[in-house]
Amino acid sequence: MKTHKSYWAGIALLLILPWCASAGAAQGDDPADQEIVIGWTAWADTEFVTKLAERAIEKYSDYEVTLRMANIAVQYQGVAEGSLDGMLMAWLPDTHADYWQRVKDDVDDLGPLYSGAQMGWAVPAYVPESELDSIADLNKPEVRAKLKGRIQGIDPGAGEMQISQKMLSAYDLEDYRLVASSDAAMTAALARAVKRKEWIVATVWTPHWIFGRWDLRFLDEPKQMLGNPQHVDALVRKGFKTDYPEIATFFTNMNFPLDELQRAMVAAQEDGIDTAIDDYMNTHEAEIKSWFAEAG
Repeated sequence: MKTHKSYWAGIALLLILPWCASAGAAQGDDPADQEIVIGWTAWADTEFVTKLAERAIEKYSDYEVTLRMANIAVQYQGVAEGSLDGMLMAWLPDTHADYWQRVKDDVDDLGPLYSGAQMGWAVPAYVPESELDSIADLNKPEVRAKLKGRIQGIDPGAGEMQISQKMLSAYDLEDYRLVASSDAAMTAALARAVKRKEWIVATVWTPHWIFGRWDLRFLDEPKQMLGNPQHVDALVRKGFKTDYPEIATFFTNMNFPLDELQRAMVAAQEDGIDTAIDDYMNTHEAEIKSWFAEAG
C-alpha cells in the first residue's frame, strides 16, 4: 500500500477531513441511524443520476442521503478510505483508469449505471468538415487561427482533461492551449460561440444535454487516446454492502438507457433539475421501485 498512500498524500486532505464526522457506517455506528454520503461533481449526467438516486432512496427507504461535492480524485480517495459511502460516476475502463488502478482493491464496483458513454473533442456542425474533420486538422495554420489556439476544457482533474493534455503532444498541438474550466463554463463558451457562429473545439462527452440543444459533431481521433465507449459505474466503500444491503441492491439495479438519460438531461436544462427528476420519477415509478428488489 506504500504507492497508494504516497499518491493520495497531496490530494485535498482538508476536503476529506470534515466528512469523517458524517460518513455513515464508516465510523462504526449503527448504520440505521446514519445518512448515506455520496460524492458527486457538477457534470450534467452525474447531477441528474446522483440527485435522482438521492430522491429515490429518501422516498422508498428509511435512509437519508447527504451529497458531498468534490473533484473526481477526491471522490475516489474518499470511497477508498471510507469517508464517502459511494460515488455514481466511475468512467471505466479507460477514462478513469489511473484512479481505478489505485483504489480497485479498496472499493466495491456495483456495476454500470449506463453504458455507451463517449468522450471526444467536438465542434459545432456549421464548422465545415472539409476544413476541420479530424484532430489532425488542428495543425492547419488557418484552423489554428480561427480557433485562436484554444481548446475549451472542463474540470482540470477530469480524466478527459488528463488525456486531452497528453493529446496536445501526441498530435503536435503544442501551439494550442487547453483551457481548464468546468462543465458550466464549457457549455457557456459553446453557447457564446454558437450564437456568434464562431469556431470552437470543446472537450465534451455523451450523455450530455448539449447534444439536444445544439448540432455538434465529434472530431475524428485517429490515435484513439480518448478510448472506446465507456460504462459509468457505481462504486461503494468496503463494508457498504453489509451495512446497507437494500441500498447496495438499489445501486446494482439502477440503470438508464443512454438516449433516455440524455432526454432527461435536456429536460433538466430546460425546466430545472427538480422538475426533471419529478417527471422522471412519476413516469418510471414502478421501475425505480424495482431497483430496490433483490433478483428473484
